[in-house]
Amino acid sequence: MKHNVYDFDKTIYKRDSTVDFYLFCLKKQPKILAEAPVLLIWSFLYLFRHCSKTEFKEKFYRFLRYLDSVDGRVAEFWERNRGKIAAFYLEGHQESDIVISASPEFLLRPICQELDIKNLIASRVDKYTGTYSGENCWGEEKVKRLRKEMQDVSIGEFYSDSLSDAPLAQIAERAYLVRKKDIVPWPG
Repeated sequence: MKHNVYDFDKTIYKRDSTVDFYLFCLKKQPKILAEAPVLLIWSFLYLFRHCSKTEFKEKFYRFLRYLDSVDGRVAEFWERNRGKIAAFYLEGHQESDIVISASPEFLLRPICQELDIKNLIASRVDKYTGTYSGENCWGEEKVKRLRKEMQDVSIGEFYSDSLSDAPLAQIAERAYLVRKKDIVPWPG
């Protein structure tokens, strides 16, 4: 059986869900700004390649410690942002679809359940501390996680907004680049 595989942010969801969730939480609980100095320092470290993407994101997710109810904020976030799910995905959804994302699993799991997406592979981030269990699910790590969790899976079609997903595009029969409303064949 061939599966269709999708990135989530800027592919199924029209924007970056992590950034949107952060901004949503910031409006609800401005006290998370207490982490801004740490985030700024780590942003520069990441920008100048002095830390890994996973290390940077762990520092970013420290804002979760300030939330009164992570699950409550996630539920409220999706109530308000469900309308940002791309129409092309809703029209073509299949039960066997696989979503692979660098966004945290705790953030995507509720909307994936609502959309009847049973196969979700995402970054494992502790929703209370922001600590990662494993690497950020990005680039080649997506292929490693797919092979580990669904050993013999075959990808019929793959969709992503980012060329960083080339490792997944290379193992798909057909791959497409999503550019807002345009879906074009993968370059190369």
